[in-house]
Amino acid sequence: MPEHSIAELLSAYRSGRLTCEQVITEYRDTIAQWDGEVNAVIALNPDALRQARQLDYDRLSGKPLQSLHGIPVLIKDNIDTQDPMPTTAGSLALTDNFATQDATVVARLRDAGAIILGKTNLSEWANFRGNRSISGWSSAGGLTRNPHVLNRSACGSSSGSGAAVAANFCVVAVGTETDGSIICPAQTNGIVGVKPTLGWVSRTGIIPIAASQDTAGPMARTVTDAAVLLAVMAGADPLDLSTDDSKGRTIDFTSRLNQQSLVGARIGIARQWSSKDPRLVQHLDSCIAVLEAAGAEVIKDLAAASSDAFSDAELAVLYYEYKAGLNQYLAGTPDAVPVRCIEDLIAWNEAHHHDTLRYFGQEHLIAASQKGDLSSPEYLQALAFARQKAGTEGIDALLHHHQLDAIVTLSGGPAWSIDMVLGDNHASDIDSTSAAAVSGNPHVTVPSGLVSGLPVGLSFIGAAWQDDRLLGLAYAFEQRMQGRVTPTFKKALEP
Repeated sequence: MPEHSIAELLSAYRSGRLTCEQVITEYRDTIAQWDGEVNAVIALNPDALRQARQLDYDRLSGKPLQSLHGIPVLIKDNIDTQDPMPTTAGSLALTDNFATQDATVVARLRDAGAIILGKTNLSEWANFRGNRSISGWSSAGGLTRNPHVLNRSACGSSSGSGAAVAANFCVVAVGTETDGSIICPAQTNGIVGVKPTLGWVSRTGIIPIAASQDTAGPMARTVTDAAVLLAVMAGADPLDLSTDDSKGRTIDFTSRLNQQSLVGARIGIARQWSSKDPRLVQHLDSCIAVLEAAGAEVIKDLAAASSDAFSDAELAVLYYEYKAGLNQYLAGTPDAVPVRCIEDLIAWNEAHHHDTLRYFGQEHLIAASQKGDLSSPEYLQALAFARQKAGTEGIDALLHHHQLDAIVTLSGGPAWSIDMVLGDNHASDIDSTSAAAVSGNPHVTVPSGLVSGLPVGLSFIGAAWQDDRLLGLAYAFEQRMQGRVTPTFKKALEP
């Protein structure tokens, strides 16, 4: 089926050229035809067609169309929905975890008229279970593959969301990120991914890793669709105190989507976060030329410190917060779920090791289980140190010192070959995600073309709460670069 944008579908609904029922049927047919190759969708919503028919009835009854009326959305399977689909985080231990209410972000999508088409596969436990993990693999969902080249990684943890959007299994999808889990699968699958400022999007009803870094965000084929989706997702939630800072802020992420947004913008290039690979150096140079042609003032060599400065502190924070957050979530799951805390989960995995631990272990779960509570001095010191190095002395210092509108680097390298024995083998030395993940600053990746026949993206990182400005810059680059390539489902790269 053709690739539809949100605006195109809304126009087709208004004119009567398409109905929601037709569109949902077509997307289900596309998934049936191609997802056997990609394995991006872990569950289809059996209520989706009923929801579509209701929306068609509402339109015919004269009700005005909402911003996401009839838009098929896929949801990462660590986000609760009240539809008859479990929330598994990719774990067999949660196959009976049927939520009784929507996560806040899902409720907002539904209120805006979106149809929850289904749920997407992910790296199990959002890629925070063990060492030598395999991005895109989960014991509950199997392995998600990259639709561009099927023996290449879709990255993670939002692998299914990224692959599904790229493969046209939906119009837009929702992913989550702690550190790189939206940006990496978006860039690797050749789509737009947005990690918003921490606090824009509620985490209520999302299986957690780290409260100081977790956020949901949009994944889409265009910056415009990502901005429209984010506008629906964003806003204060009394059940998530991190969103208090969003109160009173204007939720309009499309206002700066202008082809002239780069004119006069100061853009700093963080080459130290990019790569020394000659292919990627050349590609970054071509992106810089596009930015300059679009009117940006480019500062080409920022002294950006690597994440090595705070990586140990970040990991300590993740362990402490993972234990606290996961224990709280598991304690509230239905009685049919066999695990109530992180220790139960570790024991359950060991008891079912043939299915759960056959490719890699659970070292992260074990390390988290051994930590104390969130009053621990070790945790508090690590949190303060990581935020200082990544934010105050990192991104924020660079933005302020050079008076930048955005920091730019390559989002990542070409997708690596899937290896079910040795796990992920990241073929590039790019370090684009950690600083923004720890500091909470917004981060947008935009397709920038192909390197060695595989998609790569360009990252825009900006000041907190300046997501609209960042999306405007990303949009102007997108319109100039035209870097997105439609997947062709190749079995492997040609020699």
